[in-house]
Amino acid sequence: MLSSPAKIRLRIPSAEIEIEAPIEQLRDVIALLPDLLAQLPERAQVPKMQTKEQIEQPKTQKGDQEVMPAITLEKSDSLSEIIAKIFKESWGRKPRKLNQVREVLESYGLIYPKQSVAVTLLRLAQSGKLRRFKDEGGEFVYTASTSLSAQTEQSSLEIPLGA
Repeated sequence: MLSSPAKIRLRIPSAEIEIEAPIEQLRDVIALLPDLLAQLPERAQVPKMQTKEQIEQPKTQKGDQEVMPAITLEKSDSLSEIIAKIFKESWGRKPRKLNQVREVLESYGLIYPKQSVAVTLLRLAQSGKLRRFKDEGGEFVYTASTSLSAQTEQSSLEIPLGA
């Protein structure tokens, strides 16, 4: 009786390896993978695995080593609500470019088209929740408006009645 073959597909940044073997030989094939990977060109090598601590650390901006904003996402949050939450944090007080906003969204696993994020930022600026202006390079940047910053400070200063 013939056993059904099993396929193993390994994808790395610049290569893909696909191996097909009978299930009985699967352990032997897996044992050969390190030798096979060593024969790949250097630019196609497998990246080093990250430790659990490296994965759990928040992502930082490349230039200024600034921590990404920490926000709580709800399932029902719209893109504009998420972006408003991001800009309510101290991260949003500095002028931010479209690609920086997209990086923050991606750090939370939220992948939106560039155009969707750009339109949402524009609408938030038009509604007064964000400020929009051009930086020295002529590119639009966004920052929290004073009303958005005031909402954050006011919510942290609220004292419950009867206390």
